[in-house]
Amino acid sequence: MPSLSLHHLSKAPTTKTDGKPPVIILLHGYGSDENDLFPFAEELPEKYHIISARAPHAMQPYGNAWYDIYIDAAGVKASDNEGAKASRDLIATFIDEVVKEYDLDPFNVTLLGFSQGTILSYAVALTYPEKVKNIIGLSGYINEEIIDVKSAAAYKHLSFYNSHGSVDQVIPIDAARKTPPFLKELGIESTLSEFPVGHGVHPTNFYELRDWLAKQA
Repeated sequence: MPSLSLHHLSKAPTTKTDGKPPVIILLHGYGSDENDLFPFAEELPEKYHIISARAPHAMQPYGNAWYDIYIDAAGVKASDNEGAKASRDLIATFIDEVVKEYDLDPFNVTLLGFSQGTILSYAVALTYPEKVKNIIGLSGYINEEIIDVKSAAAYKHLSFYNSHGSVDQVIPIDAARKTPPFLKELGIESTLSEFPVGHGVHPTNFYELRDWLAKQA
């Protein structure tokens, strides 16, 4: 395992493509680790090199986080936005490292995130659009406080797939419904697929995102 900025699991593509292989980087949610999303690798299009990254902050007794989440006495949840920005920048660096280490296509990088991993996937794509091409956001939302917005021209090459559980009690569906309008203001057309689940990925959700990904160049 090469020593990069983030510990990770890797699965090489099983089919050849013209030129360097595209890559999908999986970013797990709060309290999980690199093993959580890695089973997706067996079902994703075979041309992709799959990387599943571990968030940098170890939790007790187990799991990892990309940044801290606080809940006050009144039950109000708040995020450590400075910590989130630090992880955003770390992921951006990790993308460059992965592309170099595994000799991958720097113009065909997909981020696939869940929950906190989705929030950071959005933040990386909108702050460093030159580093990514496709974004798959599962059960997350756009945190405007951790994004350095660019001009609409910088985002023309980006494609987004967004989905959420309609009965999600961790991140309410209303937060996710703001994603397509926010992206549209930046010149990015996208939709939100809703599924009858809580904070998780419905099987139909996975098949839909896989089909969407297969259609991307």
